[in-house]
Amino acid sequence: MLTADLHVHTSCSGDGESRVEEVLAAARAAGLDAIALTDHDTIEGCRIAASIACDVLVIPGVEVTTRQGHLLALGVSGEVPKGLDVLETIALVHKMGGVAILPHPFHRYRHGVALKKKEALKAVDAIEVFNSRYILGGANRKAARYARRLGKPMVAGSDAHNCRYIGYGRTLIESDRSIAGILEAIRNGNTKPGGRKTPVRTYTKQSLRNSWRKLKGRITR
Repeated sequence: MLTADLHVHTSCSGDGESRVEEVLAAARAAGLDAIALTDHDTIEGCRIAASIACDVLVIPGVEVTTRQGHLLALGVSGEVPKGLDVLETIALVHKMGGVAILPHPFHRYRHGVALKKKEALKAVDAIEVFNSRYILGGANRKAARYARRLGKPMVAGSDAHNCRYIGYGRTLIESDRSIAGILEAIRNGNTKPGGRKTPVRTYTKQSLRNSWRKLKGRITR
């Protein structure tokens, strides 16, 4: 049984705070067997990680910005274009041999796809039912209800934007220690999600910082 964090950001994301080297060291310190690097609309972090010797298995991934919200694509080696319809993006990820996961599908302020297109819940390979960056957790519970209703595999992720919180969302995976094995285990539902919440103070500070960054970007255009 492997322990993995399937939703992690590095400084290659516009809102990530930790370098790839720091992320890998933190994953090892947290006792993880594997992590998925899922920066926003780039696989640059995965390219950097490939050149670093580490005991933790790195699953290449990306958090894609679709027309309806965010989608995790794991096991992809190339860029996935952003701005497409989510169903088109899911089909593209499958064509690339990857696994498509809906992260925080019902979160109103974090690009939850299911709020705009519920069909995506049926089309993905798995649903993130525990995301550690929630204050109350109602949207996590709603995601789990839908996953059970649809018979979809369930996973967890920290959605860490700072390496201190890697491992706060964990997925137990019944698989050998290989990328192909983990992806197949996710597809087959050989997973068990769990974890603990990111501290509210940290989540709030990161949210305010990101909102200010976006506002500054609009002002300087």
